[in-house]
Formats: sequence, structure tokens, C-alpha cells
Amino acid sequence: MTARPFTATILGSPRVGPKRELKRAVEKYWAGRMDRTSLESVAATLRRDTWEALTVAGLDSVPVNTFSYYDQVLDTAVMVGALPPRFADVADELDRYFAAARGNDEIPPLEMTKWFDTNYHYLVPEIGAGLHFGLNAAKVLGELDEARAQKVPARPVIVGPITFLALSKAVDGGPAPIQRLPELVVVYGELLRLLGDRGVEWVQLDEPVLVTDVLDNAAELTEETYGLLGRLANRPAVFVSTYFGELTDALPALARTPVEAIGVDLVGGGLSALAAIPELADKLLVAGVVDGRNIWRTDLEAALGRLTMLSGCAGHVAVSTSCSTLHVPYSLDAEADLDPALRSWLAFGSEKVAEVVALARGLREGREAIADEVAASDAAIESRRADPRLNNGDVRSRISAITASGARRGPAGKRLVAQQARLELPPLPTTTIGSYPQTSAIRAARAELRAGTIDFAEYERRMKAEIADVIKLQEALDLDVLVHGEPERNDMVQYFAEQLDGFFATQNGWVQSYGSRCVRPPILYGDVARPKPMTVDWITYAQSLTSKPVKGMLTGPVTILAWSFVRDDQPLPDTAAQVALAIRDETVDLQAAGIAIIQVDEPALRELLPLRAKDKEAYLRWAVDAFRLATSGVADSTQIHTHLCYSEFGEIIGAIADLDADVTSIEAARSHMEVLADLNAAGFGNSVGPGVYDIHSPRVPGVEEMAASLREALKSVPAQRLWVNPDCGLKTRRTDEVTASLRNLVAAAHQVRVG
Repeated sequence: MTARPFTATILGSPRVGPKRELKRAVEKYWAGRMDRTSLESVAATLRRDTWEALTVAGLDSVPVNTFSYYDQVLDTAVMVGALPPRFADVADELDRYFAAARGNDEIPPLEMTKWFDTNYHYLVPEIGAGLHFGLNAAKVLGELDEARAQKVPARPVIVGPITFLALSKAVDGGPAPIQRLPELVVVYGELLRLLGDRGVEWVQLDEPVLVTDVLDNAAELTEETYGLLGRLANRPAVFVSTYFGELTDALPALARTPVEAIGVDLVGGGLSALAAIPELADKLLVAGVVDGRNIWRTDLEAALGRLTMLSGCAGHVAVSTSCSTLHVPYSLDAEADLDPALRSWLAFGSEKVAEVVALARGLREGREAIADEVAASDAAIESRRADPRLNNGDVRSRISAITASGARRGPAGKRLVAQQARLELPPLPTTTIGSYPQTSAIRAARAELRAGTIDFAEYERRMKAEIADVIKLQEALDLDVLVHGEPERNDMVQYFAEQLDGFFATQNGWVQSYGSRCVRPPILYGDVARPKPMTVDWITYAQSLTSKPVKGMLTGPVTILAWSFVRDDQPLPDTAAQVALAIRDETVDLQAAGIAIIQVDEPALRELLPLRAKDKEAYLRWAVDAFRLATSGVADSTQIHTHLCYSEFGEIIGAIADLDADVTSIEAARSHMEVLADLNAAGFGNSVGPGVYDIHSPRVPGVEEMAASLREALKSVPAQRLWVNPDCGLKTRRTDEVTASLRNLVAAAHQVRVG
């Protein structure tokens, strides 16, 4: 296949809409307030606007089929006929899709976990022994036809077969999914032939798993798979895209295949290996020199130098983002409150597209063609380097002093005795993770405060009323350890970022986390400090309403880093220690206010784990150190909880134990308590609360279902160390769902206690 090399592209784009139009439309559809035709109209408009903007900006190859109603891995499962049989009875195709994503009253959804080391979540395909792959290309072909009608230089983007199977799980006694690769390659071959029949010039197959150590034989599988696909007749030119890290053995293997283009992440990886691969002389090398995951402006001078060096390594070089811009906000244009200096340091999605186009022009026409853009980039970099907000000597001195003192809490056994005497909890104590539903009244109050139509005193009055209602509900349900429900918090990271020096919280910097769930990651640009207490007043008010213990709720340092856009001018461990110091100060103040239980959530501990084995030990060491710094300022009688959710925990089991939290609540419902055996094998001896129901599904599980989960947990964890809780916070659920589910949870705990 001979195809015209393109010069400027991105690997994918966001799909929720700059004003979260898709989120709102999908949620209306789920609630029965929007029909399918209207939903599809919203989706078509978002696709059209995205493609038009990318074409007008100057990309000569535009990614399509990156739109999704929920998740691109789920889309791929539908495309290859890999939905589990339990969804077959859902007659409507779109409702079947959403049932796989969210479940329904009768059917549990697919498991969900993090997409590599990002905060995006994907749905884990289930590959059973009886599954027969089959092509359903309707979505790919439909979006391709739309784009071509719009005169867009369209390039369909599809999750590659190796990555799809490597991220799947075996069920029903089936073999490891990757063993089914030869069968799946046949389906991909059918798709390529269909696209070839339609005259498609380029197709992108995403294989980010090749930058990891997930597969022992990645190079062999790569050469075999893309050798077969590359030798097909009547196909488009194949662009194999990789991202989130550096290709090693898979790169020369891929270069030896007939594929026409290879994408490499030059933000997460280096140049050194590229020069030693002679087969690249016949390839288009798609160079990811613009960071698709973080929001800092590209150093155009340095990037252009790297691109120039690459020109001697490959037949052609195209400029790209390092990964899809799914992971960054749409545009800086929506941020009215940025100070000029900070604005000059940043590039969101549309600004990154402009950087790609400028670099492609500079590579093609020479540096002088983009002299103005380079000068602006240089000025921004110098402004950032000189800004005093990036160097707080007091914070750095305090961290050094505390670290040197080796501050540690007492032994776990001693702490347990002190806490039991203070708390007097029953066996299998019941609790929730932290947040309760964010009602329309809460959201309205927050909007009115932002608009200035109410003052903070009125906002505080309304939030305290919400807290009182949540405390009353929990007491009526007979939960043992209560929470205040977090009505005052817009987000578990942004809430803290808005009160810490060194952060900036955006107004409209929305990024998709999963499905219709969007977050606004704050920007961590300088040294972090806590000017004053952040949660004490809210928690002590809640505690004043009940004699039962109310947990103080904090977000841990690693999660704050993972769910923020973090400064890239100093090592992550240094930034983590600064955040940990701020959280430590808050725990000390909560304890002084009489709070007996403090939860420091670290759901993102697994998320930041490096993708290569050689880098993992160092990461886990500083991540654990940051958590211990954050929690070591309180007495042994103060119980420290932490929470982890929606990750594959196997690789960090040892680190979970090393955190040394008194109680660890952990996602376990979708994974059927599998994590508990791993914890035992790692010598985990503290208390644990495996989630007994999945809060990301609207299902209300019955008492017997949750009791069965608890009995399963008791096979691995003795009753004196077992807590009972949902998988995660309840913020996204309706109050009626929460009330029914928690009533069943408490009943299940009581049943198992006596039986």
C-alpha cells in the first residue's frame, strides 16, 4: 500500500464536549429524559465540531473513531464481538452497551480499572472459553462516513489487538486472553480489508501495552501480528501508535514488519534507540514531542532540535502529541481567571494542536518560519524559571527537619489496643468511604456562591443542613462509624487545591475520568503550603451532632499528585513531600479538635506506578514515604484509615502493607474479593474493609448478596480485622439508591455477626 505521509496530527481527542455536552446528554438518556435520536444528535454535533477545529487548525491527518459514549476499550469489545453472554438478552444495542458499562438491576457490569498510569478508567473485557470473535464495524464505518462527508482527512483509530487482549481478563475457565491473538488478528484483517475497499488511506492501531512489561514476549507477538496484518492485500497504510513510555524490544520488531508508520512517545521516552534501527529508513516516524498528558507549554526550540535529529533516522517524520489529548482540557480560552504569567506557561488541547502544527512547519520550512512562536516559548520558560512561587524555603526546611527526625507512629499492635479502648466498636464495624450524593440543592448552592447571589455565611448554613441530614440518615441506618458526607467539596482533590498555596484550580478545565464522570484537575505549579486548616470546622460540626465517631476525610499526597497537572521542573518525590506536609498539618489539627478517626485516601497509589519494572521500586518507596509523612504526626490512639479503589492491586500489595494504615478500605466487589488473598500473602496484618458492593452501578444489591461477599471475605480475614463498607464514595449515586444499599449493607453485617 502506498500512502501519502502526513506531517501533523494528534493521536486522539476528547469527546465529552468543551461544556460537557455529552455528559449531560448521556445522563439524561439514562434517566429517560432524552430519547436516542436526540442523544445521537448531540454526539454527531460534537464529532463534527471536533473534526472541523482540527482541520482548520492545520492537521493534515485527523483521528476519527475516537468518539465514545463511554469508553474506547468497551467500543472495541463491541467491534470484535467480545461482550459477555450475560448482556445478550438486552435487546436494544445502545442499552446493551450501557449495561456492560454500568450494569442494570439484574446484570452486573464489566470490571473497571485505570488506563495504564492515567486517571482515565477503562472497562475490562471478559474473554471466556466459549467466546467467538466476530466483526461489527458499524461504528468505525459510520464515523468514517461522517468525517469524509465533512471533507476531513480522516484516519480511523482503533485499540490494537495486542493491547486489547493484554488488558482483558479470562473468565469461565478460558485461557489467558493473549493466547486468543491469532483468532483476533483474523477479525482485524477483515476490518482492514473493509477500510481498504472504502479507499481509506491510513488507519491507526493503538498499542500502548508495548511500552510496558505486561507481556514477556511482546516483541515476538508484535512482529508476528503486524507481519500478518502488514502483508494483507487491499488495506490502508497502517500506523501503529504507542504512548505513555518508551518502546524497547518491540520497536525493532515493529520496524521489521511491513507497517508504514510507527508512533513513539518522545515525552515519556528517548531518542537513543531510534538511530540504531535501519528499517526505520522506510517508515513514517510519528514523533510525539508535544506532551498530550500534561498542560505545560512545549519548549519549541528543544522540540524542533529533537525533530531535526530524527530526520536522519526515518524515511519521513510527522509531528504529533505524545498521546491522545483526551487527558487534557479543551482550551485555555475558557479560563478567564488565569494570571498572565501562569497562562503563558500553559497549553491545553487546542494550544497543543497549534504547537504540533507550528513544529511541523518548522521542520518543513526551517526554524525561521516559526521564529515568533519559538520566542514566545522561550519567554514563557524563563518567566516560569524565575517565579518566586516555585521556591518556598520554609516548606523545604520543614520537610528536611521532619524527615531527618525519622518520625514514625508506634507499632501496629500497640496502636490497635489504644484505638479499641478509645472507639469501642463492634465486630465487623460498618462505615462508608466518605462522600454522599451531591444533590441538586448542593450543586445549586455552590453555583449561587460562585455567582455571588449568596454569601459564604448562607452557603455554610446550607452545607451544615446537608451535613445534619447525612448524619441523621447514617444514625437511622445504624452505621457504626459516620462521615460528614462532603457536601462542601466539589472534588476530592480540587477542594484541597483551592486552599493550598502552589495550586491553581481551573474554572472549566474538564477532563473525562470514565463514562460521564468528569474532573477538573488542578494545576500544581509551585511549592505547596497550607495557610490554614481546611476541613476542621466541617468535621467538628458533624461530630457535634452525634456520639458515634465521625471520620475526618483527607486526600493523600500521591492521589493529589495523580489527579492534578503537576509541575515538571522538579522530581515528583520532592513535590509529593510538600503535599504530604500540608496533609500532615491537617491531621494534627483534626486530632487536636477531638477527631478519633482520620481517613487519608490514596485511591491513585496504583495509578502512578511506572509501566516498566525497573522503575517501580523507587516509585513505591517515595509514595509510601509520602503517605507516612502525611500520617505520622498523630498519636497511636488516633485511627488512620486509607482507601484504594478501581485498580489492579497485585503489583502494589507490598506497598499497601507498608503504608501501615490502621484500616485500609479497598475495591473488591467487581473483582469478587480476589485482592484479600494477595494481601494475606504479602503479610498484611492490619484491618481491611473490602467493598461489598459496587457504587458505580445503579444496582441495589440484596442483603444475601452482600452477606455472601462478607462470608467470602472472612475466609481470608478474621472478623476482628474486617470492616464493612461500599467500594468507593457515594457522590455519584442517588439518595434513594444509597439509602437502600446501605440498609442492606448494615443488615448483611448484622446477619454475619450473629451467624
